[in-house]
Amino acid sequence: MTHLWVRAEQRPNEDRVGLTPAGAKALIAAGLRVTVEESRTRAIPLQGYIDAGCEIAPENSWPEAPAEAIIFGLKELPDDGTLLPHRHIMFGHAFKGQHSGKELLRRFREGGGTLYDLEYLVDETGRRVAAFGYWAGYAGAAVTLKAWAAQQRGAVCGPVGAYKDKHALLSDLGAELDAASDKRPTAIVIGALGRVGTGAADLCEAMGVTVTKWDMAETASGGPFPEILAHDLFLNCIFARPGTPVFVPRDALAAERKLSAIGDVACDPDSDYNPVPVYDRATTWDAPVLRVAETPVLDVMAIDNLPSMLPLESSEDYADQLLASLLTLTDLDTGVWGRAKAVFHDHVGA
Repeated sequence: MTHLWVRAEQRPNEDRVGLTPAGAKALIAAGLRVTVEESRTRAIPLQGYIDAGCEIAPENSWPEAPAEAIIFGLKELPDDGTLLPHRHIMFGHAFKGQHSGKELLRRFREGGGTLYDLEYLVDETGRRVAAFGYWAGYAGAAVTLKAWAAQQRGAVCGPVGAYKDKHALLSDLGAELDAASDKRPTAIVIGALGRVGTGAADLCEAMGVTVTKWDMAETASGGPFPEILAHDLFLNCIFARPGTPVFVPRDALAAERKLSAIGDVACDPDSDYNPVPVYDRATTWDAPVLRVAETPVLDVMAIDNLPSMLPLESSEDYADQLLASLLTLTDLDTGVWGRAKAVFHDHVGA
């Protein structure tokens, strides 16, 4: 019997989950065994999984799970060097040249396990079957606007946290913008036709921000892109990959510009293909921006778990998208799982 083990998330400020109680009930009805770990932070209460018929395990007990169990989480595992013998479903951030990814692949290679990276679960056309992108863009634009509002007060953006729902976020952000200035900034979104860019543009428009929407056609020239520097905000919603243009080069720090806040929603600072190479590390909920220039000011927002600002909505949305693929876990050698496995094997020897 295929056994799916839903682990608790161990990263700070990570309250999301990739399976709802309704989804767990559907998997059990299809003949799968589902174990869900207890969690002190998960946005969806444990009782729903109990009612759905799931087995319950202690928080963070997945290393002792049966060898045949498929461990399912969202964000990275603790970076403790332990070997990984299980099959894991998660966002590994290991296949695009990230330096930390090399260590993760070593742990799988030496442990004998397999990584089915959620970013590489794709259909026959190469399109991802599930993504948090919309909510990443939505929350990323919100934090970038918070950074701009703080600049109007002569300050640096302070800590951010999770919201009960998007209406609470919009109410809080609107009040902050109104208190900071009687005008709204302008923004340019690159990747505006994708899920991430759509979320970013929707948030901006909900806040009365004028948005310039760019996608592949507008960036096909490869740059430079002086138009970016003519906006108050730049929201990068394109994931780094070979051939991605550089949107804001290092020399932009000293250039004449209106740009004062960058929201790098894609957040790949340690990738060799980083299109925003003016910063070198992700930011955090406690310190949401990195100030990379003073005259004029330029702040970079690069939080890598943005959808957790809206954990309930983002979990439900993502889980609904992913469920059809989870129902095919009985065959890990074909379809979306077979394609993800092939990507892993292409990289694990690197």
